[in-house]
Amino acid sequence: MPPIDVPVSETSGLKYKRVMLKISGEALMGQEGYGLHPPTVERIAREVKTVHDLGAQICMVIGGGNIFRGLSGSAQGMERTTADYMGMLATVMNALAMQSSLENMGVYTRVISAIRMDEVCEPYIRRRAVRHLEKERVCIFAAGTGNPYFTTDTAATLRANEMKCQAIFKGTKVDGIYDKDPKKFDDATRYDDLSYDQCLAENLGVMDATAIALARDNNLPIIVFSLDEPGGFKGILAGEGTYTMVHG
Repeated sequence: MPPIDVPVSETSGLKYKRVMLKISGEALMGQEGYGLHPPTVERIAREVKTVHDLGAQICMVIGGGNIFRGLSGSAQGMERTTADYMGMLATVMNALAMQSSLENMGVYTRVISAIRMDEVCEPYIRRRAVRHLEKERVCIFAAGTGNPYFTTDTAATLRANEMKCQAIFKGTKVDGIYDKDPKKFDDATRYDDLSYDQCLAENLGVMDATAIALARDNNLPIIVFSLDEPGGFKGILAGEGTYTMVHG
């Protein structure tokens, strides 16, 4: 195996060897209004498997908004810390669903939680997680950072840095970053490249400000692509496809 900081393109045709895939909890709903849609979970798991089969080491962080969103609970009068912890527990449920789908496809997976719940997943220990990746297991990081007031975007960026990932892949419903919602405005303009500072200054909603600043400070590129495009994740690692890259 080449060193972590050497792109695999030099040896196996992949642009990145170790990546973080960040998806929202809503992505698992499919056309449902709430919860999990098993065929959609299976479809996303299949996309992950195609990349895993190429030899890439994959970390994942999945939001919990399809079950419970801390900010929404707080806005309705719930105490913010309690609401955020409930949102963290929702991410564990989504991680277990994704683990089940991946392992049904023969992909060894570990769910690693920032909040201890030893009966259902592992506690977060950085060196152990790195070893899982080296053994070609998909690592799904759940329960955010384990702290309230931090989003799963920030958790994904934190774990990506700790795991020495070479890029964060943000799977969305559109094929990149636009200056406004392309589903509402026909004249929306898509960006091919953006700087971290431009994302922050224009409030483009790629990830929250803390996550973008953390990526910027560690020179970690963010690649925004459509999770609904079959083969999109695999294509970008092979140097193809449509996406927006946020970098220095």
